[in-house]
Amino acid sequence: MKHVLEAELTWRGDRFEPHIQVAVGDDGRIETVGQLGREPTRRMPQQALLPGFVNAHSHAFQRGLRGSGERFPAGAGSFWTWRNAMYELADSLDPETAHALYLRAFGEMRDAGITTCGEFHYLHHLGSTRDYEFDEVVLDAARQAGIRLALLNAFYTTGGVGRALRPAQRRFESKDLPSYWAQMDRLQACAEPQLQTVGVVAHSVRAAALEAIIALHAEAQRRGLRFHMHVEEQRGEIEECLAGYGRRPMELLNEALTIGGNLTAVHCTHTDPRDMTRFLAAGGSVCVCPLTEGNLGDGLPALDLVHAAGGRLSLGTDSNARISMLEEMRWLEYGQRLRREQRGVLTDSGGRVATALLDAATAGGAAALGVRTGRLQAGCWADFVAIDLEAPSLAGLEPENLLEGVIFGAGDKVIAGTMIAGGWRPTGGS
Repeated sequence: MKHVLEAELTWRGDRFEPHIQVAVGDDGRIETVGQLGREPTRRMPQQALLPGFVNAHSHAFQRGLRGSGERFPAGAGSFWTWRNAMYELADSLDPETAHALYLRAFGEMRDAGITTCGEFHYLHHLGSTRDYEFDEVVLDAARQAGIRLALLNAFYTTGGVGRALRPAQRRFESKDLPSYWAQMDRLQACAEPQLQTVGVVAHSVRAAALEAIIALHAEAQRRGLRFHMHVEEQRGEIEECLAGYGRRPMELLNEALTIGGNLTAVHCTHTDPRDMTRFLAAGGSVCVCPLTEGNLGDGLPALDLVHAAGGRLSLGTDSNARISMLEEMRWLEYGQRLRREQRGVLTDSGGRVATALLDAATAGGAAALGVRTGRLQAGCWADFVAIDLEAPSLAGLEPENLLEGVIFGAGDKVIAGTMIAGGWRPTGGS
């Protein structure tokens, strides 16, 4: 037995309870949860224990853009202005500066209660020789930060539908499918078994030809790997896809792929409800990134159908202009309220909003990444976030209102620390 944790309050799936212990085995997984009557190895007075947050979509190197977009007259709400700044940042990085950026982003995620990061990774090469220099940089930085990592390795070959890559995109390039899978095999071999997994990505319909998307998804299914893809974030993407294929991106994927349960579409900001219904019925899931989608002025996705499908919604920090899963949860709900001009649509079976938001930030993300975490139950990884019950913003809250108080009334200062596979790190630690 590695640890027996006893917090003042522990989340039990629908409520906080006192006197609950969590036993963690030597393998870093939860062995049992309940009123165990054991001597705790870690007492956590004035703290509440939640499943660690799961960030299902991140571009960690874009942490280096923070604040720069808002300097432009159009602000970061101009996607194209932001994109050009991103290209400049990518071109400026070497392994040392990239490592520092990744480490800073991953450390900030832990301080925000994030214990798992799905890194949607397309910054591959140092030069034009397709050296994949940056792939292991990501693994090394995550290992140093101690964060659980799902490296979602992007296939990227075109600069638009039917168009060659621009010079600014050369560091993202995948030569062909055989070399992509050879690199995937190398990454799986050097990943930390307890903390790191890999997944498959077709960046978007703009960055991968349809036949490549079909082949990638089929091989991902054969290997039992998760498959992620940007889908309908920008109206320009839809117009380009209509011009090139005569179909909207989601419509195209529905027709071309046997979707199954491994495909996560990221953003879906402008997805037609008919296409979404078909996608969800086939087992697809959706990841949204409210802070980035707001920052870039993308729009508000319609999530009624996604939520009704149950367990198909996850959250990501995307550009990392702000890293806070509490704010992603809060603005997920607020965005739906603004869209509908009434209460949002995200509730659990009992009509409670906060538990539905927590599920998207934990179990929903874990499902999208194929990682056994996101719940406080036996067999899951021992990945937790501890909430400081003495934080001023939580003063006066009773246990039955605590989750709502954390999500809607608090900031990241209430996060006392995180545990990943049984390894504890206080907020601000290293």
